[in-house]
Amino acid sequence: MPDGPGLELIMAEVNRGNPGAVLDTGYDREQASLVVPAERVREVLEWLRDTPGQEYTFLSSLHAADYLPAEPRFAVHYELLNRERYERIRVKALLPDPASPGDVAVGLAPGNGKVPTGAGGEVPGTGAGESRHGSGLTGGEPSEGSWRGGEEGSGGAPGESRPTESSSPPAENGEGRPTEPSSSPQTNGTRPFPEIDSVVDLFPTADFQEREAYDFFGIVFRGHPDLRRMFMPEDYVGHPQRRDFPIGGEPVIFTRDEPADPGWWK
Repeated sequence: MPDGPGLELIMAEVNRGNPGAVLDTGYDREQASLVVPAERVREVLEWLRDTPGQEYTFLSSLHAADYLPAEPRFAVHYELLNRERYERIRVKALLPDPASPGDVAVGLAPGNGKVPTGAGGEVPGTGAGESRHGSGLTGGEPSEGSWRGGEEGSGGAPGESRPTESSSPPAENGEGRPTEPSSSPQTNGTRPFPEIDSVVDLFPTADFQEREAYDFFGIVFRGHPDLRRMFMPEDYVGHPQRRDFPIGGEPVIFTRDEPADPGWWK
């Protein structure tokens, strides 16, 4: 994979033909990454795929991450592979949460033009807090008021499966298949979903992986040919890999709680 200086050269070449397409670079745990705003991800991926000398023609992995409380909150990670040189490069698309007024649509901190940082000054998705399964930053648990299951207005308990039209966007057409997401953010009740362009037409391997990210994180991929849940039931409320999704379980009772809950041990 490209080393640090090589990654900076790639960033400069991309931005020469596509000004502002790459915001920053990252090199962590021997993983080279280009940080891009969500609205520029397709042109960066096309450049890496089609430019002579780059030719990262295979998308080996696509996954999402939730960096709550950092802003932008979400990221979609694209792992590209050049099978001739056995080189990998990662593209990280920063994706704001449209339900949060603090997120900036272009992925930049207001006023300074710099890539935003999360806890400990890390760029979301480039530091040690990153996880393959999207657990995000290691600190900054959501406040008590943010622990909820389904989206606001869904009317369901956390993890509950119930028949409701708002729990399984996008809407289905007359053939029982979902319609293509519109250009405006999809909503579940009153809470809008983050959106990013699908890359299935560029990399067919993105098909099921975008569906997985939609299922677990509620990220809508515009233009996906068959965007619907993949693992959870269609009427499932919420997206279980978001950081503000409650983990459930029963409260742990300690001996000091005996006065308040006599006979807890029976």
